[in-house]
Amino acid sequence: MCGIVGYVGNKNAQDFLVSGLKRLEYRGYDSAGILTLSDDGKATLIRAKGKIANLEEKLAKLKRSDTIGIGHTRWATHGEPSERNAHPHQAGPIYLVHNGIIENYKELKKATNGHEYQSETDSEVLAALINSFYKDGSHPLINAVVQALKLVKGTYGIAVVSVLNPDEIVVARSGSPLVIGVGHDETLLASDASALIGHTKQAIYLNDGEVARLTKNSVEIKTLNAEPVSAKVEEIETNLAAIQKGGYEHFLLKEIMEQPDSLVETLRGRVNAEEGTVRLGGPGLKEAELRKIKHLIIVGCGTAYHAGLLAGYYIEKFTPEITIETVIASEYRYRQAYIPENSVALIVSQSGETADTLACLREIKQQGVKTIGIVNAIGSTIAREVDGGTYVHVGPEISVASTKAFTSQVIAMVMFGLTIAQAKGVKRTILKPYVEEIAKLPEEIRKVLGEADQEVKTIADKYNGYDHAVYLGRDTAYPIAMEGALKLKEVSYIDANAYAFGELKHGPLALIDDRFFEVAFLPEGELYEKAVSNVQEVLARNGHVIAVTNVPRFDLHVENVVKITTTLTIFAPILMNLVSQLLAYYVTVAKGYNVDQPRNLAKSVTVE
Repeated sequence: MCGIVGYVGNKNAQDFLVSGLKRLEYRGYDSAGILTLSDDGKATLIRAKGKIANLEEKLAKLKRSDTIGIGHTRWATHGEPSERNAHPHQAGPIYLVHNGIIENYKELKKATNGHEYQSETDSEVLAALINSFYKDGSHPLINAVVQALKLVKGTYGIAVVSVLNPDEIVVARSGSPLVIGVGHDETLLASDASALIGHTKQAIYLNDGEVARLTKNSVEIKTLNAEPVSAKVEEIETNLAAIQKGGYEHFLLKEIMEQPDSLVETLRGRVNAEEGTVRLGGPGLKEAELRKIKHLIIVGCGTAYHAGLLAGYYIEKFTPEITIETVIASEYRYRQAYIPENSVALIVSQSGETADTLACLREIKQQGVKTIGIVNAIGSTIAREVDGGTYVHVGPEISVASTKAFTSQVIAMVMFGLTIAQAKGVKRTILKPYVEEIAKLPEEIRKVLGEADQEVKTIADKYNGYDHAVYLGRDTAYPIAMEGALKLKEVSYIDANAYAFGELKHGPLALIDDRFFEVAFLPEGELYEKAVSNVQEVLARNGHVIAVTNVPRFDLHVENVVKITTTLTIFAPILMNLVSQLLAYYVTVAKGYNVDQPRNLAKSVTVE
């Protein structure tokens, strides 16, 4: 979950490393550090606790013209956030940055008893282990790295330099992403392609079990078994504007407001509203294979899990002969779950690197089950390992809290469900309303965001002093309640929990008092009256209810109402989720917290 950068070339390494770390700060912001080497091997190490700004203050006093270096921004696992636990770590002439967890670090530490440890991290153990094989430069650096990694259990993305070889960086990965940027007389490195944008459009995505030696004019890749690998150079599609705030105060608000356009990209070339059909080329399943599907497993974590839950509600409405199972990846990977014949698994991840989801993917594939990725990050590990997939194409999400990915993940999965239904011969009259609403959804999102923005901001000012919240919904509004509660808790630190309306009387109703406010999602439909009755139960206990509804004549006496004006009925809950996103944003801003970088969290969860 940490950010890694590296540079070797003719330009100032410090400049690239700091700018790259700023772009990767969403991956960890407990501490940061950079290490550069001069031509004669003199090392300049600068580390600081906290945000990159603290590192920049120190850097101003230690400016160097070095042209090779590595950098790191940390999300703490082993050892508290502090300068001594910040990367890069040193062992003799070796400096190392590491993302991941070395599970057998205690055992390996015994093999390096000649090293005097300065930190509490597992990463320093790896640096010392590499140095024990390096033997003060009598062995090639890449060989020492390979020998050390063969003893490692766990996950890693690493970059290693030596003061004795100040013209090369050795990198390796297993379960933690690394991207190599290929430039003119320079080679760059990052754990996310966003750090390379503006420097090069050419990238090599390192695979698990590969190690590479980088110089300014070459990239040599091989496996840990010394087998040479032919590097595949791919083009980075994202542009610089996509990773900038574009006039918004925060990335979170920018990404909320981008949803009309990001969803258009998800739908591009895939939806024919006039015919009432969808066409997905990515999954790579023939019609005969689609017709055989009887069981759909949807695997995700956090927001991706909620997207899977909501998509499951929709898909089962028009493909009743398919059973749908939405699972939390971190739990499912350890279960002895029976997967029936004719199953397909949807693997949902914005980053395409989510550790638990990736582990589930590999377990499911071992059982011979077809896997389809619902992924945003092009070239990511999940995108490469699934049997087929659908990119959601929402562009970079820089804010830790996911917003636009949720909307597109839901619709991408529904479109996959519609593809199955089409193959199975479900009547077009049943499917066409779904397709027509999907086609209208981007503009409906644009309208709701324009109408609700300031209204929700006003409401947020009334409720930012609360410490607890309850989110409530039924049917397709229940996953929306779950996602809304997650958004509020992860950025504002309000203790927010979601419940199905029908569960109120089975325990949660005991919570209702003046310490709580409640957000009730009330879409028009057959369960509306039942949901209203549940809200009445809350109001009878003096609840502080914010209602979100698309019912034109809503007359329930709640404290606040956000009315969604829309022609949509099926996908109205997705529009209601926009209110949740705005509420979480404006409550957090009112509290004065860092809305893009909430405490204790990082964007891409690459460790278990």
